[in-house]
Amino acid sequence: MSPKRTVKKTAKRIAEAARPVEHGGGHGELVILTGMSGSGKLSALKAFEDLGYYSVDNLPLELIPRFADLVRQSAEIDRAALVVDVREGMRLESFPAILKKVRRVLATKVVFLGASEDALVRRFSETRRPHPMGRQTVVQGIRAERRRLDPVRNVADIVLDTTKFNVHELRAHINAQFERGSESKGLTISSTSFGFKNGVPAEADLVFDVRFLPNPHFVPEFRKLTGRHPKVAKYIRQFPQTQEFLDKATDMLKFLLPHYIEEGKSYLTVAFGCTGGQHRSVFIAEEMKKRLAAAGHRVKTSHRDMPR
Repeated sequence: MSPKRTVKKTAKRIAEAARPVEHGGGHGELVILTGMSGSGKLSALKAFEDLGYYSVDNLPLELIPRFADLVRQSAEIDRAALVVDVREGMRLESFPAILKKVRRVLATKVVFLGASEDALVRRFSETRRPHPMGRQTVVQGIRAERRRLDPVRNVADIVLDTTKFNVHELRAHINAQFERGSESKGLTISSTSFGFKNGVPAEADLVFDVRFLPNPHFVPEFRKLTGRHPKVAKYIRQFPQTQEFLDKATDMLKFLLPHYIEEGKSYLTVAFGCTGGQHRSVFIAEEMKKRLAAAGHRVKTSHRDMPR
């Protein structure tokens, strides 16, 4: 099928689905899902579809403003998600300008999925599919794609690193942020642990270094355990600096969160890092979840580098 025929077919399907509201619309929400090949975009799109979003894969860039206008006017569609990726080629350079135009019509968020080079290479190896950038090695394709996607990543509202995610964890992240019917204060908080030896999470909004706490790794009986184990938790909790840090960090977050909510932020990742991401950071992330949940916030935990 020729590209022109594909565009016409897609436009017709959108128009049929978006039945105009008789007395005007002016409502609606659009999520533009983008990112690296192999980062989980299609799995993420399925998660949006399960949440009730009208979902479209690989909508041509020139159709996005028209699509947004149809969603705004539709009597049946009030939330939509679409994928834009490297298949658009050099036209991606025009994405920031198109995004500005779309946001004049409809509330729009851009979600960018990425992953480490090693993770992407492994995923392509597992699926045995060629990289969409063409006739070159997978590594060369990944690096070329990163450069090509720079204009898109620079305007993203949410950047999510899926290196350590499986399909279920990716779905949980999307559900936590975009699911309706929540009784929360309008902000979803991810209390995340990580190990500095593997780098700071790309999606982190706030980063706390907890390597100042005594390290359970040097206690032989704790070495193979994690910060979730009661014995490890008791060990870390016994130090006065642990309690002082938790109190001060909690006070700071309680001060910041209402301001983030007022500014319209819907998702906040608070990352706690130690050396390996197994003991101290895990314990602190779990404790912070309890404290913020007790204050009435919707909080979830994730542990990027904790042994499974």
